[in-house]
Amino acid sequence: MKKIDFGQKFVKQNLQLFRCPVCQTPFDEVVGYSLSCPHHHTFDISKKGTLFFLTKQANNEYDKSMLQARHKILQAGLFDPIVDAIATYLGPEPETILDVGCGEGTPLARLLALRDGQDTAIGFDISKDGINLATQRPVDAFFCVADLARLPFNDHTISTIIDLFSPSAYDEFNRVAKTGGRLIKIIPNSDYLHELRVALFGTGQKNSSYSNDKVFDLFMTHYPSASIDKLTYEFSIPKGMQQDLLTMTPLHWGKGRQDNALQLVNALKTITVDVSVMVADF
Repeated sequence: MKKIDFGQKFVKQNLQLFRCPVCQTPFDEVVGYSLSCPHHHTFDISKKGTLFFLTKQANNEYDKSMLQARHKILQAGLFDPIVDAIATYLGPEPETILDVGCGEGTPLARLLALRDGQDTAIGFDISKDGINLATQRPVDAFFCVADLARLPFNDHTISTIIDLFSPSAYDEFNRVAKTGGRLIKIIPNSDYLHELRVALFGTGQKNSSYSNDKVFDLFMTHYPSASIDKLTYEFSIPKGMQQDLLTMTPLHWGKGRQDNALQLVNALKTITVDVSVMVADF
């Protein structure tokens, strides 16, 4: 099946999930390869089977080189234990899954591969380049370009929201989540990519340490009954992928590198992944 036909089929079968980002009215029909609302706002399904829901130009810090590097590293398994942990919170019943800031799509593809194939899954990102990469893999999920602050989804239609290292819009999450659904948010802890930070900046410098306190506190303010599980593991960096590891993170923009930073990065054999899995029920 062509990608555009897959996209059309998905939207037709799941029309009840989508609402117009312009007027916030539920979409009511698919005509050809176009999605239309009662106020005649129309969005066309692309040849890649995606929808572009942005209503204004977006500022996106992730360029193609970062996304391609991220794709290589995630395909090599950097986040596999995180996705495995996410899967443990999902029950055997079919889920309607929304992957927030899905990027190039590897985590969502892995999650669906662990499931029984009955889920309805949507990944969205503000980056068109990321969504285009996500559509290159054989995965039974729908991808779209959308704004976190103006989600193109109807109220109380999503059973599981996954937020892996992405910003959050908690009011929007609360709006689209089903009663009895869940939000699974993954945030980095202080030891996340610690070896990379030390190689780049040494110890005791501004960029050689990391704190997630503000993100953690904001989440807990919204969901004080949430459960928090820490997950820490070491990832063996495949030969020749040290630069991809660097390029996939905002750390490669950082000022104040050591003179021999790239040499030290290229010598890395393992990297620490240290995250918190935060789960809130709606």
